[in-house]
Amino acid sequence: MNQLLEQEQGGTGSLRVMDTQCPFCSVQCKMQVIEERGADDGRPTYSVVPKPNAASEGRLCIKGMNAYQHVLTGERILHPMMKKDGQFVRISWEDAYEQIVSKLTELRGQYGNHTVGLYGGGSLTNESAYLLGKFARVALQTKYIDYNGRFCMSAAASAGVKVFGIDRGLTNQLSDIELADCMILAGTNIAECQPTLMPYFTRAKEKGAFIIAIDPRETGTTRIADLHLRVKPGMDATLANGMLKILLEEGLIDRDFIQQRTKGFTELQSHLESLDLAEIVELTGVSAELIRKAALAYGKAATGMVFTARGVEQQTDGHMAVRNFLNLVLLTGKIGKPGCGYGAVTGQGNGQGGREHGQKADQLPGYRLIENPEDRAYVASVWGIDPSELPGKGVSAYEMMEKVHEQEIRALFVMGSNPLVSNPNANFVEEGLKKLDFLVVADFLMSETALLADLILPVSTYLENAGTLTNLEGRVLLREAGRPAPGEAKHDWQILCDLADMLGKGQYFNYADVENIFDELRLASRGGAADYYGITYDRLRKEEGVYWPCPELEHPGAKRLFESSFPLPEGKALLTSVENHLPKERVCEEFPLYLTTGRVLTHYLTGVQTRRSHSLAAHDVESFMEIHPKTAKKYRIDDATLVKLESRRGTIYVRSRFSSDIREDTVFVPMHWGDTQNVNKITHDALDPTCKMPGFKVCAVNVSSLVSEYA
Repeated sequence: MNQLLEQEQGGTGSLRVMDTQCPFCSVQCKMQVIEERGADDGRPTYSVVPKPNAASEGRLCIKGMNAYQHVLTGERILHPMMKKDGQFVRISWEDAYEQIVSKLTELRGQYGNHTVGLYGGGSLTNESAYLLGKFARVALQTKYIDYNGRFCMSAAASAGVKVFGIDRGLTNQLSDIELADCMILAGTNIAECQPTLMPYFTRAKEKGAFIIAIDPRETGTTRIADLHLRVKPGMDATLANGMLKILLEEGLIDRDFIQQRTKGFTELQSHLESLDLAEIVELTGVSAELIRKAALAYGKAATGMVFTARGVEQQTDGHMAVRNFLNLVLLTGKIGKPGCGYGAVTGQGNGQGGREHGQKADQLPGYRLIENPEDRAYVASVWGIDPSELPGKGVSAYEMMEKVHEQEIRALFVMGSNPLVSNPNANFVEEGLKKLDFLVVADFLMSETALLADLILPVSTYLENAGTLTNLEGRVLLREAGRPAPGEAKHDWQILCDLADMLGKGQYFNYADVENIFDELRLASRGGAADYYGITYDRLRKEEGVYWPCPELEHPGAKRLFESSFPLPEGKALLTSVENHLPKERVCEEFPLYLTTGRVLTHYLTGVQTRRSHSLAAHDVESFMEIHPKTAKKYRIDDATLVKLESRRGTIYVRSRFSSDIREDTVFVPMHWGDTQNVNKITHDALDPTCKMPGFKVCAVNVSSLVSEYA
């Protein structure tokens, strides 16, 4: 429990102990932030202590250890601000609310309710995410709401729903990793993105597990692998086809499991038999010998797990690519039992919970579908409205930017996100945002998007706002508040309730505290795929997290899914034939190199928070382009020099970094910087046709040295 202790030590000093959890990745490590003020000058010093917990086992990474720094920075937004003559000026909350309500009412009256869009974030608590969805549909009655988690989990989420009937990041527990004899880590760099999970994999390896890593680059994760498949960017689904073909030919499939618990095998078998392994080798850049070695290792293992992340999912065939890796799981029967399962390694802190309760364009709480009449009727009954009052589904996050550009959306309310940097084709997005009649940003630090806003609302941070978050296992965790919000900052949920009241919808947003919101969320999710009904704040405090689905108060929570059946017709999972897919954009003479993007250990998402931490920023003060030395020589690029990276959509400027750990046809740039270093100024805007995930991981670029250009 958070506490403030006064100590007498030759004077009066104070010690504040804040029990909290890291705001960054999906592990959600628990910790204490300790603030100590000396008796002499009263200046605070801070220390961070990891807390024992089931997920990270009491570990913290460098980001978690320094997360308090961005909360305490002098750059916090502390009061509402309005742009006047190109400059932000301080205004009162009353004036801010009046401006928002007046402008939105005017635009809705002139162009209809759907002229307003809401854009959320995967770091919002479950309560704030739930309320944002309700605010869009009840207070504003707009169909246009989506969130940045669309760029994180949509491919894996949609694939899980189609194949298994449910989308939960991990189908089993993290503790099952040590029971796996073989693991496939496809497009995931856990060592840098979720480093506190690495001991699970190293312990498994010590017990004899065989680890297969699939990545165009060598990373901290691939270095622990027994086998590294350096696939060409965008060819993961094709690589999986090669492994599946060999599993079938070698008889390394579980025919009893296939017959009893899956559908679609005959069609998949015919498809795999028609494939040419030599063509797969050519397309993927991985030798037949290595593909065979990987397939045999996974196929012969008694237990095994498959993990995917953004490397596989942020593709224009991300949905089908994940389904092909799920084919590997199903053909070998490695699911629903100890040491077996699938994991989508979630990127954002609440990437799992954030998509379960209403931020996505087509979803209502509990993974209900907004186009399903029964789902609409149930949620409407919880909210006390008629189902006819609920709008239909909107569009995905990037498609919202297209609607902004077309001025179908004329006002945008952004909460906890930085779409100017996180969206692909960022120059196009910036042009659209500048066309808006009204842009409101609710945030606690000045982001690149906030700089374009007409109005900025200051919000509280992870140390200040209580609420629940759901980690990559599907374990719901309670994060308590540790300190009051500074200045005039308010909690996200309070802002939404205040605005709803001024819009004449206050009776639907009458909550005493955040626990009240969670209790309504529980009811709204009841009977849905993501059923939280049996989870309470009291249970979360006593049990240190509860897995969903948890349909009743006495239910222990489902730690391992699919032990006996799948929530699909006949209880059977769906096997799928996946065609070999080529990226939407290929290299050519003008743009001869593939660009892929990702993260680095010391930064998070668009860097708005981590770039404000002096300890983290010191490790990587600027962006960079990782390039193979042989490739660099070909294009006359020296190490550690400024280079220009160009695509058909724009140009960025970063510093070169030589590495023999990357394919010679590929360069890598991280995603954590904005302005002239914003890699999404050059990424492609093509979307996966099923889940609308942008193809961040593949585009064609050229590279040149600025030194030689200006010499």
